[in-house]
Amino acid sequence: MRAVVQRVKHARVTVAEQVVGEIGLGLLVYAAAAARDADADVAYIADKVAHLRIFPDGEGKLNRSVLDVGGAVLLVSAFTVQADARKGRRPSLDSSASGELAEPLIEKLVAAVRGYGVKVETGRFAAYMQVESVNDGPICILLDSGRLF
Repeated sequence: MRAVVQRVKHARVTVAEQVVGEIGLGLLVYAAAAARDADADVAYIADKVAHLRIFPDGEGKLNRSVLDVGGAVLLVSAFTVQADARKGRRPSLDSSASGELAEPLIEKLVAAVRGYGVKVETGRFAAYMQVESVNDGPICILLDSGRLF
């Protein structure tokens, strides 16, 4: 499982011109499941999202998590996070899980992050979405449960 985590001042996702998820201060997370992913991959990403220390403390050091600052998470399923662009100009999406496999894994990820006590809003799985955000920093972190980077 992979995720792109962005620290944001606020973010929202719309589907067919309807807002389906919106947060203030927190994290915008684009997540994608791979065909080989299992519950351990979900648990790894959920733990990282909830506990990444990417918010400043009183001295301006990145020592606080989304939990520490009382922030929220907007989690958006985005299969292209699994894209491999190392060869050619068209990214390969071969490692992305099918929707049938990915949807329950993404749902488990949402539940796992909520299990840490974080408010989580979501996009809509497999829908065409528009995401708006104001990145804070900017702080953008890449996560991979296979620890490939």
